[in-house]
Amino acid sequence: MENRVFFPQALLDQWLGNGAVELDDGILEILGEGRRYRLAEAVRVLREVSGVGDTHDLVGRAKTRAFLEQMGAELVEGSMLLGECAYDVEPGWVGVPVGTFAEHVGSAARKEARADAFGPEPTTDEDLLASFLSKHL
Repeated sequence: MENRVFFPQALLDQWLGNGAVELDDGILEILGEGRRYRLAEAVRVLREVSGVGDTHDLVGRAKTRAFLEQMGAELVEGSMLLGECAYDVEPGWVGVPVGTFAEHVGSAARKEARADAFGPEPTTDEDLLASFLSKHL
């Protein structure tokens, strides 16, 4: 399975507002690093609230809106109904890295983005995201 990361809508709005990321045609770019992610609308399932139980095993998971709607889910802002179950959800986006990390490291976009960067070089997507989050949370 390919690496995926969940970007909560509220944080994405904050990062777009302060210029930490750019969004163009469904591609999110982390500025200062040049790493790009293809986005799909998604939610993170926080808790089951109807008392029926998490019969769909979704709590704690991030799933795309398309996947959940194929299952029959109805999503409205921070709520989701699926069969007899009701869930609290956090709206956002699932991002899949564009290309491998090795391809990213060798790309011209990354070299240009990191021209003025300080600090250690990330060696994995996880290191890159950890460094970005430590500066922007």
